[in-house]
Amino acid sequence: MKNTQKPVFIMCYCTGECPGFQSLNLWQLVNRVRNEMGIEFAIVHPQLCVDDGERFWKFAAKPGVKYLVGGCDPRMQRKMYKDALDEVGVDFDSQITAIDLRNMETEQAIAKVKETLAQMGM
Repeated sequence: MKNTQKPVFIMCYCTGECPGFQSLNLWQLVNRVRNEMGIEFAIVHPQLCVDDGERFWKFAAKPGVKYLVGGCDPRMQRKMYKDALDEVGVDFDSQITAIDLRNMETEQAIAKVKETLAQMGM
């Protein structure tokens, strides 16, 4: 059975300077995700693991909402966002699906997002 709650897609682009994202066309990815994949909406943040990323999570994250976060290693995402999310009542383990999109061409990243959404029941 498909999940009826649409997740929010957040892409952390690591300032655009990370060599791991040099083959990824950010805007092509985000536009395909938001237009073709049945998400609520898409957001790009330049660097979620720094102070303004923490402020973003505290401002925008809501209990009960599912988030699909593209960026670096999921273990690093958990380490970097968990405390801010805990402060606003968001459970990383049940609400955040973190996917590593580094070192991928655009089409590979799009396929990874589609695959992850399918695994989430979307």
